[in-house]
Amino acid sequence: MQQLTLTPIGIIHTPYQEKYHAPRQPNVTSQKIIGTIELYAHKNYEQALEDLDGFEYVWLIFWFHKNSDWKPKVLPPRGGRMKRGVFATRSPHRPNPIGISLCKIIDVKGRFITVENPDVLDGTPILDIKPYLPYAESFPNAEIGWLEDVENDAQKFSVIVSALACEQGEWLKTHYDIHLLERAKNILSHDPFPHSYRRIMKHENGYIIAMKSWRLLYSITEQTVSINSILSGYEHDVLLENSDLHHQQAHIEFHKMWMMDRR
Repeated sequence: MQQLTLTPIGIIHTPYQEKYHAPRQPNVTSQKIIGTIELYAHKNYEQALEDLDGFEYVWLIFWFHKNSDWKPKVLPPRGGRMKRGVFATRSPHRPNPIGISLCKIIDVKGRFITVENPDVLDGTPILDIKPYLPYAESFPNAEIGWLEDVENDAQKFSVIVSALACEQGEWLKTHYDIHLLERAKNILSHDPFPHSYRRIMKHENGYIIAMKSWRLLYSITEQTVSINSILSGYEHDVLLENSDLHHQQAHIEFHKMWMMDRR
């Protein structure tokens, strides 16, 4: 089989450090996230970017650099509870881990492009950049295969957040740049019940969803999901006995503020 060699032209800087931070598709979140594409120096990429600032959107072709394997059948986050062929999905678990992202151009200066709502992790290698052409690439009435049934059958849940969870989420975001609530709301609005794709389990007070080392406690009433509080996934003693835990300092301070009475 013929081997192909790809050389990244640069990387992208985004706020997303972990896989669960990034949205599944661009422009599906109400947040406006800014990213910066940095093309490598001494490659004449400044000339290659000339005239791009006249376009409104750009396609980024990138490499899923944190994936090491692929799966012929995957369980999409919006695919109900049925596995689908990977080529009928946007899953990152592909034979060649190539991804695409459609982003709005904010600014082009030199070898740097500022874009809005990239759905990729910080440090992702960029393979190519192409302008979006609406006359050639926009087909709003195109059939969408199995997603048609998912969209028609999907039960949409309203998600509300308690004052306590809001305070906790804002504190984590402000002090440690940890964004939990937006991602949790997106997941729970589609399917808040236990699922092999999601780390959701029953809890004595409802349900709990695990997001890396954090836990969100919530309850369900008919079509409404209520996020009641955020919890640390670590016991206090574990935090004191180890030195390399995920978001360790944030967990230590979080315990001091909200979990002292649980010990």
